[in-house]
Amino acid sequence: MAVRGKLGADAWRVAVVGCGAVGSYYGARVWQTGAEVYFLLRSDYEVVRRDGVRVWSPLGSFRARPHCVRDPEAVGPVDLVLIGLKTTANDQFEHLLPPLVGPETTLLTLQNGLGNEQALARLFPPEAILGGLCFVCLNRIAPGVIRHLAHGLVVLGEYRAHDPARLHRLAHRLRMSGVPCEVTENLERAHWEKLVWNIPFNGLGVAGVVGWEWIQDASTEKWMPRRPDCVSTEELLADPEGLRCVRALMTEVITAARALGYDLRDSLADEMIERTRQMGAYKASTLLDFERGLPLELESLFLEPQRQAHRAGVATPLLDALCRVLQQLDRWRQTHRSCVGRF
Repeated sequence: MAVRGKLGADAWRVAVVGCGAVGSYYGARVWQTGAEVYFLLRSDYEVVRRDGVRVWSPLGSFRARPHCVRDPEAVGPVDLVLIGLKTTANDQFEHLLPPLVGPETTLLTLQNGLGNEQALARLFPPEAILGGLCFVCLNRIAPGVIRHLAHGLVVLGEYRAHDPARLHRLAHRLRMSGVPCEVTENLERAHWEKLVWNIPFNGLGVAGVVGWEWIQDASTEKWMPRRPDCVSTEELLADPEGLRCVRALMTEVITAARALGYDLRDSLADEMIERTRQMGAYKASTLLDFERGLPLELESLFLEPQRQAHRAGVATPLLDALCRVLQQLDRWRQTHRSCVGRF
């Protein structure tokens, strides 16, 4: 039986569900601590079973050798389920997770945006659920190969306050693997803080404010029929219009968060812009998804924050326009999968 109190012990059993860049990187780091780690895999199964997970990192490259499974029933209940799925796959929770969850299992979602803990709480006890926010630059560059470019901080919080000691044990375990880790007493506030970065850089990276006619009026969605290539964080910040849009979106998100009762600091936008300049030509995850023809994480990253802002009485004209453009692009992606990236 999985025992939650064992989060600091070598016998710790961990299942990673969603083995893209985030799940593979943090799962491989946990493997380094001596944990018994299982990767639930589909397309990468044969490669990872044969070669392991290779992590290229400025902190030191390494190869992890997790157990590889295709079926969660082959693993059974574990101490920790680490969820790195794209939020567009949350409808798979009911199929993938129950075989891994026992009475003492902890579930940790490292997914972007809002609503993920709530989706888990519809299936599992709320006190078993943790949220983790990853401030990291990662790319999956090939099956079983992860490139870690910079940063790596994880901020952990409980969905429902239950066992602070468990939270700190997990943070300690992550630090043992070389992952910087902090604990927050207000998980929702931390989610909104990360949205200050995610909404502009994921959204504008796909919508592309550089090199084309951007929104001219808050009530219109005028954009040229020819869209230029998606843009990296470096390109966004190097372009005056791109930088203006980044700041304006950050301001809208901060204003919405404050209206909801989350007191984000005034300096947050400047801090995030400066930190992003240090990343170089980084492509955010939504941009990579679009280039690969994958569904965009519209609901968790853009539409739910927009709804919560509106319910709080906050006007978000630029976010509204961005949501319209992203929804149009996602519809276009669905009908033009063979030529994604070209208009």
